[in-house]
Amino acid sequence: MTNSLSDKVLFATGAARGLAKAIVARFLRDGANVLAFDSNAENLASAVQEWAAGERVISWTGDVRRRANIQAAIEATVERWGRIDVLANVAGIAREDHFLDIEPEDWQRIIDVNLTGVFNVAQLVARQMARQPGGGVIINMASKNGIAAEVKYAHYNASKAGVILLTKTMALDLADNNIRVNAVAPGYILTPMAAEIDPPDFMEFYQERLIPLNRLGSPEDVAGAFAFLAGDDAQFMTGHTLVIDGGQTCGDGRKLRAYPVAEGK
Repeated sequence: MTNSLSDKVLFATGAARGLAKAIVARFLRDGANVLAFDSNAENLASAVQEWAAGERVISWTGDVRRRANIQAAIEATVERWGRIDVLANVAGIAREDHFLDIEPEDWQRIIDVNLTGVFNVAQLVARQMARQPGGGVIINMASKNGIAAEVKYAHYNASKAGVILLTKTMALDLADNNIRVNAVAPGYILTPMAAEIDPPDFMEFYQERLIPLNRLGSPEDVAGAFAFLAGDDAQFMTGHTLVIDGGQTCGDGRKLRAYPVAEGK
């Protein structure tokens, strides 16, 4: 593999916990420098302590819904390292609501963070990348839910489906600027956000009945996909959505031994 991320500059949103926190840890392990952007200052400070990467990390508290926050973080990144090589556009939120019960303000908040926030960060970072001789790589966080709908997640499903088509269009528009744009679509990953929504017995049911590989995903599974897409081994990939779901969306939901036949039949 020739996938070294050494000395690359990563701009990561939602960096203080969950998937983005694992992505930052992976990039730091592989030698990158990171601007870690998150809306929760306390969580961000804790993550920075865990990473223990010194001057290789800039922590930045901001909101992806506020373009001035993003632009200021971009300028700080460029001032420190001169460029942004990779964007991990991860910040997102979720909640569970039956379609008939979704409040307009909850719908709007999820769209504002998960879709408009992704647009805000991607556009501003892409403008910086377009000014750089080497272009860059943008990786947007989509979801299995943007490909196959899940009950009680109409707002979340719609936002992630939007990210997938946004990614494809960005890939077309930015190719001449030497900017590759891909998305990662995780399935059920065991993150703090998942644990806040679902009880353990639901997680057990989910992995036993719905995931062919018989386990929930880990944040490190997703971090590896981001590292691959950011590196030279993916240099001819753009406009692609890489699904990381243990095989869930490749079938109709029935696993091989989910319904064993009676003995002798």
